[in-house]
This record gives sequence, C-alpha cells and structure tokens, in this order.
Amino acid sequence: MPKVKNWQLNREMDYPYEGAYPDRQFAFVFNINRCIACQTCTMACKSTWTFSKGQEQMWWANVETKPYGGYPQFWDAKILKLLEEANPGKQNWRKRNGKYRFEGKTIFEAIKRRLLPNSSRVLGYLPEDHEWNSPNIYEDNPQGKLGKVNELDKEGVELPTHKTWFFYLARICNHCSYPACLAACPREAIYKRPEDGIVLIDQEKCRGYRKCVEACPYKKAMYRGNTRITEKCVGCYPRVEGTDPESEGIPMETRCMAACIGQMRMQGLVKMNNDGTWMKDRSNPLYYMVHEAKVALPLYPQFGTSPNGFYIPPRWVPRKYLKQMFGPGVDQAIENYMNPSRELLAVLQLFRRSNRIIFSYEFEKGPKIYEGTIRGKAVNIYNDTVIAYGKDGTELFRTTIEEPIYERSRKYANSI
Repeated sequence: MPKVKNWQLNREMDYPYEGAYPDRQFAFVFNINRCIACQTCTMACKSTWTFSKGQEQMWWANVETKPYGGYPQFWDAKILKLLEEANPGKQNWRKRNGKYRFEGKTIFEAIKRRLLPNSSRVLGYLPEDHEWNSPNIYEDNPQGKLGKVNELDKEGVELPTHKTWFFYLARICNHCSYPACLAACPREAIYKRPEDGIVLIDQEKCRGYRKCVEACPYKKAMYRGNTRITEKCVGCYPRVEGTDPESEGIPMETRCMAACIGQMRMQGLVKMNNDGTWMKDRSNPLYYMVHEAKVALPLYPQFGTSPNGFYIPPRWVPRKYLKQMFGPGVDQAIENYMNPSRELLAVLQLFRRSNRIIFSYEFEKGPKIYEGTIRGKAVNIYNDTVIAYGKDGTELFRTTIEEPIYERSRKYANSI
C-alpha cells in the first residue's frame, strides 16, 4: 500500500492510492463556542439538496449534541471502539521534538489487523437502519456525574471546565485529503475535484455497494434505497465555483455556512503543496486560525483521513474528552481563544459578515477602547479594523472590533 504524508498526524501513513492534491482545497472552521443548535444550517441544506423521495433520512448537514448525540447514532463511539480493538492500548499521541505525533493505527492501517475480506481496504462498520432514524437523538442531554445515571453535579458552574456539560457539534462532509469513501469504493466512482478538492460521487458509476458508507468514519456518505446509489454533501460546488445564479460569478460560501445565525462558520479555499500540506498563506483567515493562531483543530485526526473541517473547541468541556475528539492541541487552542491576540480577535469578526468566500484579509490597528482584567489577566482591547478580500483582490467588506451602538429615540421607546 502506498505511503502518503499526513501533516495532522505528523507522519507518513498507508493509503490505497498515491497522494493527489488540488491547487486549492475546500476547507472550513466552525467555532463551537458560538453554536446554539438552531438547526438553520441543517434546514438550509435539507431544503436545497435532500428534499426528494428516498432522501427523508439524509441529513448532509446536521448538528448533534455531545457527548451522547450522533447521526447516525453513536457513530464516533463505534469507530473509536473498532480502532481500540484493532490496536489495544496503543492509540496514543507522543510528543517528539516539541511536536505531537500519532503513534496509533489509522482506519487504513488498522484494517490489516481485522479478519475481514480482502476487498475491505478501510476499517469501518455499516450502521443499521434504526441508527439513521433520529438525527436529533439526545439533544441537550448533558453529561453529569460519571457512573451516576440521570444525576447532575450539584456544584456550581465555573471555568476551566464544567462538571455538568454538553455542547453542539455541527457537521458536514469534511472533504478529506485522504477520503475513506474514495479509498473503499470498488467502482472508483468517488473522486476529488482537482479545482477545489470537493469529494463527489459519480452517479453513473455507483452501484450502491455501500462500501463508502461503511468506510467513512464520519458517516457522511448515505445510501438512497429507492435509487440504490449513494449520495453525500457536494460542498455546494456551484456556489463555490461561482456558477450559481445568485453568485454572479463570485465564489460564495455553501448554503449551510451562509445561513448560520450563530455566526460560527467560515468556509474558504486554502492553497495546497504537492505533498498534501497547506501552502503558507499568512493572509488567508483559515490558514491563520489553523497554523498561526492555532485555535482550530481537525475532527478526529487519528482516523487518518486528514479532514479539511476544523473546530475551535468549546472552552467549558473536560479536556480529556476534547483531546479524544480533536487531538493533543486542545489546551493551546482553548488558551489562545480565551486570551486572543489583537489579530485573532479581528479575524473572528470576519465570521458571517458576508456570504462571499474570503481569500485574504488585512489587519489595521486602531485606538484602545478597553483596559481591565478578565479571569485575573490584564486585558487591553483595541478598536482594530479587519478588511476582507475576494478571489480577485476586490474588497468584500471591512469591519471593526467594536460594533456600533444605535440608541432608539425616546419617541419610539415602547414600540415593537
């Protein structure tokens, strides 16, 4: 099996195909701290792509409540269990020369330790029908005292972690650099678009074997019974490429991103090197958050797919749980988010100010507007300006740290 470089694991790994990378890769950052589970993203996707017969239980975009929720039910707990059974006690990260390296087995490597057919290239499982029936199962169900069913902790709530907690995890297809669905398909019906790395299924080639459904650890490939083929999130590629009638030729963010009320999503395109790493692009907001500010982390990087979906972890959740989900960079990410630099604070203002894809930004310093202490640390806040630019360098918008305040005239004080 060929070797490919996985920068998220900080090592090479096995993958059924040689590495092939687009010039620009579809990627996104979700800020979990802002998600309110309004499901507007879910319904925006549903009403656009999956409203037909046979798609009733297809939710390409969904928001689930962790630690108990999941669609399909318990998807992550099941694949983590399979990986642990294949490599008992060794699914660990090790720090070497100041960098963390994953020493365990990915879903492409662990398959060799399972007694499965030779045609199986990826460790996975096929969810049963009932697991797809409840996309909102265990919504708002919190984690309380360990070992005490239905008992919440009676102590007060305070940071750094809450003893009774839950959080919302918004999910779409991660359009991975090493897709498990692509690796598993015996028909070679799945491919990555060379222009943006969006992962698509050729409907003419697909025969509904469901190998992709079994292989995808995030369970974002979904079988449609009435057509007997598989479908998945298409990354709203007409919007991304600027051919959607609404876009007027300008690259736009996906429907789920643009509809987000909580302002917790940003989608963009990052430049790629020919070894699968991200090309240094300091002015790209996604590159900045992932590689410079180090506040955004991949979802379950240990699976080995090199997902292009990144998350700013929730600051109130026990760190052990978050490290299992986002890797060993959790402590640094939360610290950087809770005590942001001036530039990071400015970049966070870019979220949902426009439905156009931001290709680069500029940061302009402004006057000091606040001085004090927060959580025992000295804090200075400046009314800096951040300017967003599109693909051709045209300014999309500019915004400041301090939002303007408008006071209603007394004449209309009680009006609605």
